Amino acid sequence: MSVQMDRRQALELLASIPFASVFTLTGVEVARAQEAVRSGFTPQFFTDHEHRTVRVLVDLILPRDERSGSATDAGVPEFLDFMMIDQPERQIAMRGGLAWMDLECRERFGKAFVDCSAEQHEALLDLLAWPDSAPEEISHGVAFFTGLRDLTATGFFTSKMGFDDLRYMGNEFVTEWKGCPEEVLRKLGL
Repeated sequence: MSVQMDRRQALELLASIPFASVFTLTGVEVARAQEAVRSGFTPQFFTDHEHRTVRVLVDLILPRDERSGSATDAGVPEFLDFMMIDQPERQIAMRGGLAWMDLECRERFGKAFVDCSAEQHEALLDLLAWPDSAPEEISHGVAFFTGLRDLTATGFFTSKMGFDDLRYMGNEFVTEWKGCPEEVLRKLGL
């Protein structure tokens, strides 16, 4: 399935939905999406091109580092695909936002987002990542990117890799509370 739309259609789609409500998740939704990723879920919502775009975007948002793998390594694209299938009201915002990214890159760089260089990705994302300083004419793209960044963080930090990255150990039984560790107090200057 190929979805083609022009800039006007993408902006109309993005303007037609309140982003804050579209990208809000409950704990139950996150748990269901993570279970789908763990059980070998394969993308059903994204087209091939959209899936490649999502993989690039989420890895730019949360790249691999010395502490953990990237968002793609943690299954975030699958998480996003599941969320789009599970919650159809999110589909227009996602599809419209991805189309906007391609249209903006074609206008600026003459090619789709996935075909842009690292420098071109950085130039566009630097505009989108800082809402307070973004030009008004790309406010729809800023809203999309902010929502995608939130979903990416949710997908990553609710995965096993994300829990490991946070060094989350879960609830531990403490037989005796001795207060805050001395090294933490020193670090805080207390």
